[in-house]
Order: sequence, then structure tokens, then C-alpha cells
Amino acid sequence: MLLDSPYREEIIETVFEKSNFCFVVVDEQGMLTYLNDNYCEFIGVKKEEAIGKHVEDIIENTRMHTVVRTGKEEIADIQYIRGNYMIANRVPLYSKGKVVGAVGTVLYRDTKEWMKMNSHIKDLLLEIEQYRKKLMGQSGAIYTLHDIVGSSNELNAVKEKIKKVSSGDVSILLKGESGTGKELFAHSIHHLSERSTKPFIKVNCAAIPEELLESELFGYVEGAFTGAKKNGKLGKFQLANGGTLFLDEIGDMPLNAQVKIHRVLQEGEVEAIGSERTQTVDVRIIAATNQPLEKLIKENRFRKDLFYRINVVQIKIPPLRERVGDIPVISNYLLRKITRRSGKRVLDFDQSVKDFFIQYQWPGNVRELENVIESAVHLTNSKVIKQEDLPEQMQANSIIQKQGSTLKEIMDKTEKQAIEQALRKVNNDKIKAAKILGVGKSSFYEKLKKHDL
Repeated sequence: MLLDSPYREEIIETVFEKSNFCFVVVDEQGMLTYLNDNYCEFIGVKKEEAIGKHVEDIIENTRMHTVVRTGKEEIADIQYIRGNYMIANRVPLYSKGKVVGAVGTVLYRDTKEWMKMNSHIKDLLLEIEQYRKKLMGQSGAIYTLHDIVGSSNELNAVKEKIKKVSSGDVSILLKGESGTGKELFAHSIHHLSERSTKPFIKVNCAAIPEELLESELFGYVEGAFTGAKKNGKLGKFQLANGGTLFLDEIGDMPLNAQVKIHRVLQEGEVEAIGSERTQTVDVRIIAATNQPLEKLIKENRFRKDLFYRINVVQIKIPPLRERVGDIPVISNYLLRKITRRSGKRVLDFDQSVKDFFIQYQWPGNVRELENVIESAVHLTNSKVIKQEDLPEQMQANSIIQKQGSTLKEIMDKTEKQAIEQALRKVNNDKIKAAKILGVGKSSFYEKLKKHDL
């Protein structure tokens, strides 16, 4: 037996350090407790810097923390790491019936056979993706729940609710602040429904001029008005027949259009402008708003009868500040997406930026986060996004990012950040940094000692 073997240490070293496998171990919090040399070399990290950090911050597309959370093993899973598809095994570690961590292995062989297999996997996945895009393009819906990044309890609760209600035909109202991704959820609902092969038609109720809204929604016949097309035009309801109609920003819809939409939903018939007969339509309604419709009803700006029609099931999309645990995952996802598009090699965020992202309130939600990262990618001159690479308004906000800080704490933190930025500008030349800041030499060295720099 291994435990009784006089060569126990040599056997363990051979298995974990000298095989062609990459080994990783995490604890019950998803923090790295072990990473063998093969894995460190493969992903380009130092073992002493990786141990103790969360596995998501070190290993690309990892699911080790998920295995810890679910307690379910994942065998022969395909994992994309550093431009290659690898074969990963992840097994939960149990002690006295409780999950206390997980062990993962990744098969990594730098041989022609492996490269050939890797190319074959890439080719197959590319073919699958092409079929997927073709199918999605036919309906108009291009996003699924897999495109919505994050695994926080708040987000998972929304995803589970969507899975429950998508298969039916009930009308759904998506409520959430601007930038929370309501449209992605609408696409996902359509894909999970029985109407997934039918059209998905979007109407931005705030973007269409009021005088054109009726013709856009219900269409018109030839000669209906001056400038009408020769053969008329189908409206959004007719185009969505059999499928899903997504009414985005429905709170901005004019009252007269609300009356007509309610009638269509009630009777299932559409009458095009200039037509003398109605057309039966079968559409499922998904509406979205960032406004409090109940308040608009009290102000007579939104019809109560229409509200009851579209509000059969209400789903609230949580803002980014309420699912803080998703921010690191989304940030890394967006960074990879933006760098692929821009061609710039930016690999990570400085720890101060990660801390700021967690503490910032994100009034513009995921859309604002994406804009900030895209700006920083284009502004940075290094492989790591630093605080000074962020937009100016973000740097100003970072001064008061720590809620509940005293004035002294804020001033100390600001002073330390100013010194660090000055040192970076002059390649750590302390004399030049002191001159930039207008501080005497002895005073500057005292501040360095104070801030442990």
C-alpha cells in the first residue's frame, strides 16, 4: 500500500509533479491550496503568488469552485485554457459527509498527437457554433442563458425562474435598471420556449416616433397614406406571428398606442392602417422597462388594463451592485472579449482596480462596466489595467470608494495613491517623484515609510 511504502514521498512527487497532468486543489471557499509545477508553467504563474487566491483569479474558465458548491464531479470536460482545449476532471473532496474542497486534473501533453486532437476539437466546436448562429439568425434571437455571465445566488435565482416560465405562453414583464441586460434575458426566454424556431421581433418603444409607432406595430396597406410603399408593409405583430414580440422600454409607449396594443392582445387580431379587415395573430409578449409602471398608472401615463395583460409573470433583474460576486467574473469575461476584438494584449486588472470594481456602485450596471473596461484597454500601456487607466470620473470616484471611511482614512488612501502613481511615472525614482508632488525629500521619505512603500 502507498501509506506503507518506503518510497511514499517519491511516489507522490512522481504522480503530482512529474506526470503529464496539471493538478490543482481548492478548499471549500474555492481558494487555491495546491498547484503543481506543470500547471504553474502552463498558465504562467508563480506557485507562491497563486496559492491562497481564488481559483477564478488564476485559472481561465475554471469550474472548480462550482464543483465545490454543487458537490458533483465533472469528468472529461472540455476546458479552454490559453488558446487550447484541454480535457479536465474535477472531483469534490468529502470529509465526514461534507464537501471540504475539490481536486482537478488537466491533461496537457505538448505532442503532435495532442495538437492534432486539439485542432479536431476546435474544428468540431466551430462547426457547432456555425449551426447555432445559423439557427439563431433565422429567429432573430441570438443570446441564450449561457451568454449571461455570473453565478451569484441572485442571478441564479433569476435564471431558474426563467427556466420555469419560458416553456409556456404567459406574458412576461422584465423589470430592471438600464444596463442590466434585460434584452439578453428576453432572447433567452424565447430560446427556451416552444416558439424558439419562430420569429423573435424586437420593438424599442422609446426609439420610434409617436406618429410612426402605429404603422410600425400594425403595418399598413398600399395607398394608406402619402408616401406609403407600393405593396404596403407588415407590422411587427404580423412579423412576429407564431413567435415572440419583445416590447422594450414599454414604459415610454404613448397612451394611444397602448390602447391599440391592449386590444390586439385581448382579441388576437391586428388591423393594418388603411385595411378594412383584420388579421389573426398569435404572439407571445415579453415586455421590459426600467420605469415603475405602477407609479405611471397612478399618474395616468400607463394603462392599468395593459399592465395586467403584460404583467402575468414579473421578473426583476438585479442591478450589478446587488450581485457583487459576479463582478470579477464579468470583468474577466469582458476583458477577454474586448482584447480579442481590439487585438491588444491586456491580461488582467491591478488589485486596486479589482477592489474598486467591487466597491463602486455601477449606476449603469453591466453596460457601464463594459464601457469602462473598453476605455481602459485602449488607454493602458501595460498588460495590466491600473487605476490611472480608468476614465477620469472613475479615478475621482475612487477617492471615496470605501463607504464609511473617515476623512483621515480617505486622505491617507488618496495620498498613498498619489505617491504610487508618481513613482510609476518616474520608474520608482524617489527624488523625481518628490519633485512632481512638490514635497521635500525628508518629508517624502517619511510618507513612504508611513505607507509602507
